[in-house]
Amino acid sequence: MTSAPGNNQSARPLALAVSLIVLGAVGFVAAFMLTLDKFALLENPDVQLGCNINVLIGCSTNLNSAQGEVFGFPNPLLGIAFWSATITIGVVLLAGAALARWFWALYAIATAASLGLVVWFISESIFVLHVLCPWCMVTWAATIPLFLVVVFHSLRTGAIPLPEPVRRFAGAAFGWIPLISLVAYVLIAVLAQWKLDVLGALFA
Repeated sequence: MTSAPGNNQSARPLALAVSLIVLGAVGFVAAFMLTLDKFALLENPDVQLGCNINVLIGCSTNLNSAQGEVFGFPNPLLGIAFWSATITIGVVLLAGAALARWFWALYAIATAASLGLVVWFISESIFVLHVLCPWCMVTWAATIPLFLVVVFHSLRTGAIPLPEPVRRFAGAAFGWIPLISLVAYVLIAVLAQWKLDVLGALFA
């Protein structure tokens, strides 16, 4: 699964590898904790999970909902597989491997699908379930920058074949990923506060 890198494919390999490893580790921990909580609920539906803070912040509602089993099995199991793969890719890059362009294109599609699922689940949590799951929010927080990292890298290296101006933009925007992610977090927080009055529930 190696190939000669493109003109900019080796640009910032350390930052790319470390980003994947760190984000993968964060996402894996969240998925693992959600899996343990799901097992606990299966053993005892009335168990009080440690992430259940109040009626607006907790994991039980999400884990017991249809949205928590989109593909017929608990979502966290899918997360464990996805985040494990992300960590592995980061380690492979850190070891000096060069992955083929087609791989990055497929990985970009996978992260885009993950982001789409996260956006859908955010809307379901806020507008339908009316609850925020702490470990789910950790997953959201990791998925957003992961999507940006993978897609911008795939664009700047030509793995996603778009015109040169787009590649240059992606290369320049790579350094803005933390800020873009922060803006996304703020927008989600504002939306949750507007719809659920989270601060009011926390300090009531």
